[in-house]
Amino acid sequence: MITSTLLLLLAQTQASDLTGLWSATLRFGPDVRGTMLVIRTTDGWRADISGYSVTSSTLSFELPDNQGNFKGRVVAGGREIQGHWIQPRTNYNGGRYATPVTLVPDGSGRWRGTVTPWDDRFTMYFPITRTGTPGKYHTYLRNPDRNLGRFFRISRVELQGDTVQFIGNQGDGEQVLTHGVFSEGAIRGVRLRGGAYDFFKVSDTTASGYYPRGRPAARYRYAAPLQLTDGWPVASVTDVGISRDSIEKLVQLLIDVPMDSLTSLQVHSLLVARRGKLVVEEYFHGYNRDLPHELRSASKTILSVLIAAANTAGIRIPLDTPVYQTMLGNLPADLDPRKRTMTLEHLLSMNAGFECDPDTAAPRTADEDVIAQNGVEDWYRYTLNVPLNAAPGEKVYYCSAEPNLAGGMVEKITGRPQLELFDRLLGRPMQLGRHHLGLQPSGEVYGGGGHLFTSRDFLKFAQLMLDGRWNGKQILSQDWVQRSRTPLLELWPGQQYRLLWNSREYDHAGRKTRAYFLAGNGGQVSVAFPELELVIVLTGANYNNPATPMWRRIYGFQDILAAVK
Repeated sequence: MITSTLLLLLAQTQASDLTGLWSATLRFGPDVRGTMLVIRTTDGWRADISGYSVTSSTLSFELPDNQGNFKGRVVAGGREIQGHWIQPRTNYNGGRYATPVTLVPDGSGRWRGTVTPWDDRFTMYFPITRTGTPGKYHTYLRNPDRNLGRFFRISRVELQGDTVQFIGNQGDGEQVLTHGVFSEGAIRGVRLRGGAYDFFKVSDTTASGYYPRGRPAARYRYAAPLQLTDGWPVASVTDVGISRDSIEKLVQLLIDVPMDSLTSLQVHSLLVARRGKLVVEEYFHGYNRDLPHELRSASKTILSVLIAAANTAGIRIPLDTPVYQTMLGNLPADLDPRKRTMTLEHLLSMNAGFECDPDTAAPRTADEDVIAQNGVEDWYRYTLNVPLNAAPGEKVYYCSAEPNLAGGMVEKITGRPQLELFDRLLGRPMQLGRHHLGLQPSGEVYGGGGHLFTSRDFLKFAQLMLDGRWNGKQILSQDWVQRSRTPLLELWPGQQYRLLWNSREYDHAGRKTRAYFLAGNGGQVSVAFPELELVIVLTGANYNNPATPMWRRIYGFQDILAAVK
């Protein structure tokens, strides 16, 4: 007979069992968002948003306590105010983002628009499994936002009384990396990046972004994408010569990827278009078509597209423009003679020659992490002062500060802010929806990476590499498209580079076909195969992860190319 004491002990053991998936989300803001009213006054302008009311002599407003600011301009004969909302620094990476805002007439001398800043938040998961020893468990930290589990190397959990200890190897051997309190079925107060998190167990019947399509996931059946107002015509895969069976097998493969380790493949979106029509649009891990995704270094290529669009529109930005003469005006007498020969094209080709070793201390390296960690405000001036390790054009060395400096040259040459040029030449003509452009500490657009776009918009940039057109409008001239494809410089073995475009050859139908693509850390890829009239987007969360066999298979595009006739 089971005694009441034994039943009580059994109930307590079950109540304190940590086995299962635990999830926590911490949101940091910004809270200033929603409807913004701008009113013309007798002596200037007034803006009203989220309970704030501020005045200015120009269409440039700064909210108190660094809660955000707006810079705009009146266009279309007063029918619109176009501008950007600059949100406060984020906990996500310490940077700020610019979000386009359009205000339309809302009465005499009054305009109305919606501010939608990027949501600054972190989501954390702990999948906890038993070890066989009471009170001890295996786990790891899964963070889809920045893959922070790569830095918090938590490997196991111990429950001691009501204290939950998260233990891992952090340089000096195994130690308690953080802890929480087990209370009322939750693990509370676990200190991680950004603050203290309260973790709650995710039931097997609850949809969770931890899994590709929930658990259990329904069997996938292909359906054509929805027609929206973003300019993408849609069709079925069979209409454009792509095997439906092969696409179904690929998507099912992504759904079935086991989420059993820190290095498990995490694909957030898969989109395919052929012959100008979007035919595959699938999302995973809680992502959707309306949610912008960080592109990391894939954003570099967008700067090249902006320069090409400017030249196509008649705003001349010559590639042979000298860097130091443009940025400084007067050249210092002691300037390294090699720097005098550096041009915009060198910056866009990653062969300007700056020292960019991450293991070299500031101010002798242009490595972006070193620059950020040293609190540099003026990234342009800092980069210009970094010594060269090679003459311009001598060798290719991946260095994010070089395209960022190229963005500074764009503003110097044109006399216009990058935000305004981007909105006019790319944002509106390409029908780009909600997006957020990363900024430097000084407020200029950061050309080294980190912008956020929806996957449908990300795909449009690869589409431009086919013929330079979007929705019937010539964004890039054919000459610029060809110029971006050749001649290619060797970046890494098997991968080439040209004007911030990556390139490599792939096998298809018994021969080689060349691809041109935007690529960013974590699996952000927008690729064009001109010979096949094919473009593909993949986004993901494998930040700072080494390539696994599954990663190589998916991002090697083997399954997609095999499906294309």
